Amino acid sequence: MRFVTPTIVFALTATSALAHGPTPQKVDQSITIKAKPDAVWKVVGDFSGIKAWHPALEKSEGDKGSKDGGTRTLTFKNGGVLKESLDEYKAEGFTYSYRSGDADLKALPVSSYSATLTVSPDGEGSKVEWIGRFYRGDTGNEPPENLSDEAGKTAMNAFFGDGLKGLKGKVEGAATQ
Repeated sequence: MRFVTPTIVFALTATSALAHGPTPQKVDQSITIKAKPDAVWKVVGDFSGIKAWHPALEKSEGDKGSKDGGTRTLTFKNGGVLKESLDEYKAEGFTYSYRSGDADLKALPVSSYSATLTVSPDGEGSKVEWIGRFYRGDTGNEPPENLSDEAGKTAMNAFFGDGLKGLKGKVEGAATQ
């Protein structure tokens, strides 16, 4: 009869605890814009028009417009390219949800993501909220630092934050002209 020592049991337990793979991550960014929701929606509601307000993008091209099943291809200034598909578009609710296609780690160090963008009234202006869920760029058990959960969170927070600042500038700048 064999006996298993406590050291071996601990080693096996610790190893299996570390080998759990990636967990979903979440980012949630919002900004207040001094414009009514319909004015903000005129800019942000064009699913393929994100290049007009997002500073990280060189171009954005879409098909099927802002309708469920529409797609857009985003070309980043750093050369990365992402394809996204529109899952749900609700113009009357000022919201849409979309997801990524194949990953391009040069664009964002994440393997897949889904996001929802919503415009809602906030006093005399609007609140725009951008929420995303994603997995890190390397879904193995020991990802390199540049493809880790933290790298994914940092990149997604920067992408959403920079985009919201760009949107605010575009909408508020248009309102003063």
